[in-house]
Amino acid sequence: MIGLELASVVFVRNYVQLDFDGPRLTCFVWPTVEIGGAARSLGDSGYRDALCAFISQTVTSVDEAVGTGLVLRFALGAVTIDPTPDEVEGPEIAMLAGFPDEAWDLWRPGENIFADMG
Repeated sequence: MIGLELASVVFVRNYVQLDFDGPRLTCFVWPTVEIGGAARSLGDSGYRDALCAFISQTVTSVDEAVGTGLVLRFALGAVTIDPTPDEVEGPEIAMLAGFPDEAWDLWRPGENIFADMG
């Protein structure tokens, strides 16, 4: 994902999709958005605007670790997927798909970087 530019943010009822002109990260839990040191979560004033502010921004790094979840970093700030157990409503936390080589990834509670949610 490093080097990809966020092309659109699609809000769909109870989840959000981050589209990178092909590859798409579907977040089945609402990510936290950090810009200029200020973090916003779903329900906070300006949350959707902050998430959309990343459109046209390029992913500069991706961090994955137990205890911090999945973090996409941009020059502007970061988008973090690290839900609490009560925020997970289904069997998946996020899915990344849409690459030309058909590669994909799926994150679930209790597995890999979310092993601490098991």
